[in-house]
Amino acid sequence: MGVLIVDPGRLSARLDLETPPQTDDGQGGATGGWELAASLWGRIEPLRGVPGEVAGASIAPVTHRVTIRYRDDVRHAMRFVHRGRSLVIRAVRDPDESRRYLVCDCEESQP
Repeated sequence: MGVLIVDPGRLSARLDLETPPQTDDGQGGATGGWELAASLWGRIEPLRGVPGEVAGASIAPVTHRVTIRYRDDVRHAMRFVHRGRSLVIRAVRDPDESRRYLVCDCEESQP
């Protein structure tokens, strides 16, 4: 597998990495809000919007690829916040197993 080449100057979006609420509310849900885990630099690439319908309502979730420097604490279901937009992490991978960068597949969530 080839080495992923990323120009560090392209990591120009200031992102807040947040962890999901972890406090059990006793009824199968969670209470509390998102907690800031780190502020970091990354690159956001919009990929596609897929129109669809859920419960009779039209939706068009937008997917993004977010590239950041490697961190070992980034997990599925965390989110990035950028300029008021929330990008929920659906998958995390180290594309060339070099522990230099992480590529996160994200979906923009509605506020």
